[in-house]
Amino acid sequence: MPWEKKFDTEAALEKAMQVFWAKGYAATSLSDLTAAMGINKGSLYNAYGGKEKLFVAVITKYDLDCRRRLFASLDALDDPVEAIIALFEALIEESLQDDEAKGCFLVNTALEFPFHGPLVQQVVTSSLRETEAFFQRMVARGQNRGQISRHVNPEEAAKGLLTLVMGLRVLARGAVMSASLPPIKKQALCLLGLGAS
Repeated sequence: MPWEKKFDTEAALEKAMQVFWAKGYAATSLSDLTAAMGINKGSLYNAYGGKEKLFVAVITKYDLDCRRRLFASLDALDDPVEAIIALFEALIEESLQDDEAKGCFLVNTALEFPFHGPLVQQVVTSSLRETEAFFQRMVARGQNRGQISRHVNPEEAAKGLLTLVMGLRVLARGAVMSASLPPIKKQALCLLGLGAS
């Protein structure tokens, strides 16, 4: 008789995500995962193929549910400068409400980049490239609308904005006082040659 999944795989992925997010990939054991997911090791291997493939499924789910959904809503905004401002405001607000200082699961994974295999690295790399591409689109769109100076290099500005996002996410894990986060939005606007908003 073929093996059949007898548990809610979406709920199980969400539970696995919380464990990986809290402990990191290396410190998370199979026992941690099976206990949180409410399944045995055989079910985990049959459904996901092991710890690494489970992590790939989890980080991909996070990327789809969080980053891509947010960027889709920002891309839909008519005002590209407002889209960039809204992104930084959303990240700052999320960070200020993060009582456990867990940070961003993708950024946390990026910080462990050398310790992950190619499948995880690909998810992280694609996410960062798409984030940079979003910024580049918004800067170019802002220039076409006369909101951002043509003297701003869209590619360089996008890389700078991505760096600010990464720095914000890392610092929000408790390395600085929460009051240090809002000024990061001002720095983003400075990269675009704009005054504080």
